[in-house]
Amino acid sequence: MGILCDDMVIIRPSEKEGEPRVVTVNCPDKTGLGCDLCRIILSFGLNIVRVDVSTDGKWCYIVFWVVGKSTTRWSLLQHRLLEACPSCSSASGFSYFQLQPPKPPDVFLLKFCCYDRKGLLHDVTEVLCELELAIKKVKVSTTPDGKVMDLFFITDARALLHTKKRQEDTHNHLKTVLGDAMISCDITMVGPEITACSQTPPALLPSTITREIFGSKIEDAPPSGSPQISSNITITMDNSLSPSHTLVQIVCHDHKGLLYDIMRTLKDYNIQISYGRLTTKPKRNCEVDLFIMQADGKKVVDPNKQNALCSRLQMELLRPLRVAVVSRGPDTELVVANPVELSGKGRPLVFFDITHALKMLNVCIFSAEIGRHMVGDREWEVYRILLDEGDSVSVPRNKIEEGVWKMLMGWE
Repeated sequence: MGILCDDMVIIRPSEKEGEPRVVTVNCPDKTGLGCDLCRIILSFGLNIVRVDVSTDGKWCYIVFWVVGKSTTRWSLLQHRLLEACPSCSSASGFSYFQLQPPKPPDVFLLKFCCYDRKGLLHDVTEVLCELELAIKKVKVSTTPDGKVMDLFFITDARALLHTKKRQEDTHNHLKTVLGDAMISCDITMVGPEITACSQTPPALLPSTITREIFGSKIEDAPPSGSPQISSNITITMDNSLSPSHTLVQIVCHDHKGLLYDIMRTLKDYNIQISYGRLTTKPKRNCEVDLFIMQADGKKVVDPNKQNALCSRLQMELLRPLRVAVVSRGPDTELVVANPVELSGKGRPLVFFDITHALKMLNVCIFSAEIGRHMVGDREWEVYRILLDEGDSVSVPRNKIEEGVWKMLMGWE
């Protein structure tokens, strides 16, 4: 017997206004499921304040306590979480779950031209996020006569962008936001040659940018002005409390996507979580207890493996993203690097948060690019934002760096 699809993901409304909603996932387990669920929750702009995890490697039971907004689309969240679990198939009139390899999504080119204004790129990004159109690559440039040409390579979570209705809906949403400023808008599915180019091995970053944003070590502080959290991160491993599991205990300062950062790190190390709990305390302090084992079902007893895992977790919690404001010749460039999982996926809403922070700082964007790059043995999604010369001078570089960092960490 299996479990009915409708019972796999249940979202209970909060009993009182302002209290968390409870999201329960009860389904067959698979490698990296916890990471995938946390990424989806993060993509809806939700904050996880507590979680309980239990799995025997075949079946898992996870309870999230999440805080959302009045605009959160809970039914859509339930649907997306359900999709992340092993897929449904029909059997004897009921729907049960089985594993299926996911089909790569089609890639579309959204090309539009409009008159420039402050906050334009963020407003467009917000529309795309609301429509569940994920930005894979972007090329934004401003012409001397004040026009903007935007090229977005996007995928559709609803797999409907090939239809005329979905394209018209996207056009109308953009028109509502841009108004008379929009000159033209076109959506086309890219050919296999362009898709192949987008899947080529990541390029190397210029050495000057690599030194600016990756040249620091783990003990270096985050951007100036941001909370100094390095001294508050404590990670311990204990093999004495369980005959079959290693206990990992983490005490740290909370930030947006904290649980996702932990889960993606363990997923990349092929570490399995059997039991786990996360709780948030006053003053944004967070405590995490995880009973883990290696893929072979054994404890993590090798001191070298323990040190490597602890060091990696500490680095990912201290600096889950890299933020720097650098010089590109006479111009000022904001660079943000987002680590990519071994599965090829990365933290969601990064471009949304970047453009939101710049809009709040009243800083204009002259051009923007998103691309995948290799730094050492890791792949990163790198956002390069060339700031408008006239506006960037009025806001100090450290304030831009600090504002973007805080927005990404949820400390704004």
